[in-house]
Amino acid sequence: MTEAYIYDALRTPRGKGRKDGSLHEVTSARLSAETLNAVKERNGLEGHAVEDVIWGNVTQVMEQGACLARTAVLASDLDESIPGLAINRFCASGMEAVNLAANQVKGGAGDGYIAGGVEMMGRVPMGSDGAAIAVDPSIAMNTYFVPQGISADLIATEYGFTRDQADALAMESQRRAAKAWEENRFSKSVITVKDQNGIPILDHDEYMRPGTDMQSLGGLNPAFQMMGEQMPGFDKVALMKYPHLERINHIHHAGNSSGIVDGAAAVLIGNKEFGEKNGLTPRARIKGTAKIGTEPTMMLTGPVPVTQKILADNGMSIGDIDLFEVNEAFASVVLRFQQAFDVDPEMVNVNGGSIAMGHPLGATGAIIIGTLLDELERSDKETGLATLCIASGMGAATIIERV
Repeated sequence: MTEAYIYDALRTPRGKGRKDGSLHEVTSARLSAETLNAVKERNGLEGHAVEDVIWGNVTQVMEQGACLARTAVLASDLDESIPGLAINRFCASGMEAVNLAANQVKGGAGDGYIAGGVEMMGRVPMGSDGAAIAVDPSIAMNTYFVPQGISADLIATEYGFTRDQADALAMESQRRAAKAWEENRFSKSVITVKDQNGIPILDHDEYMRPGTDMQSLGGLNPAFQMMGEQMPGFDKVALMKYPHLERINHIHHAGNSSGIVDGAAAVLIGNKEFGEKNGLTPRARIKGTAKIGTEPTMMLTGPVPVTQKILADNGMSIGDIDLFEVNEAFASVVLRFQQAFDVDPEMVNVNGGSIAMGHPLGATGAIIIGTLLDELERSDKETGLATLCIASGMGAATIIERV
């Protein structure tokens, strides 16, 4: 089978996902177009240079509706002969775009692809598209649906994680992210977003709170306790599925959960011939991809079984992985991953994660693949695994090897 290589990976900075965020006036299509233009310019792509643009975004309504991927192509400087495919696997949409592109290349369906995603959470609010699993009683009751925050607290309760452990992980994420920016570790990948007049409007992740400490985190109230304990009483729903638990321990709050932000990311993928034709040198090989479904009430444990699956599929063990990127949707997700595989926390999210820098839903999967590649190169390591938990109970993963 043909090998699929990563030739480039880049992202925008992550802006605060609210009205005073630096990217709030930028539309999803325009931010996507700027990201595609950066890929084109950095790699000298001309004409029908890639087979397709595969673009993930989660909330596919309003300006993020229809086929946003095709809209982004037409809004960019890419040739109009390049089509676009919009996909949605919730928080793994950006990763699934990359994985789909890689597997298309491996299967011989085109030499090159641009894959990634976008989410403008300050302009198109999360959940504004509706969801049958949440609003259709015939589905919600049968699946014991609860919001993700309840699921995160359920993980903490089931596996014995304390608020202090979650807060310590959050504080470390902030410390690592601040250090990464101080040492310019993202300089290879982060592009500057400019306005229509070419004036820079954002060149750094603006959500970070580097002064975070255990005392400040300790002053925050649990974010999901009220919805769990009061009407509609989601704790009772979760405990019907997990009757061996007496109660849900609500440990998550805004400081140890992922931030709401705006952002986009793209990865340039191709076979050997693609690189030769365009004068490009591959940076990494996509060794394996995987996805899996998990129990939908606890919902966010997907990184564990999907990692087991991708390792088994590729004849590998956890010891074969040098670095891990595990999306910090909530602190308990990462704590459970580290517990399940007994991995050194120093190998996980070396440069901080979504708790510190934010989680632009449709883009994050592509972001963490690029972050993983940059860190493998910086630290001169060989093999990395990126993985995310996914709404409704799923997991996705990608293994890359430096070339």
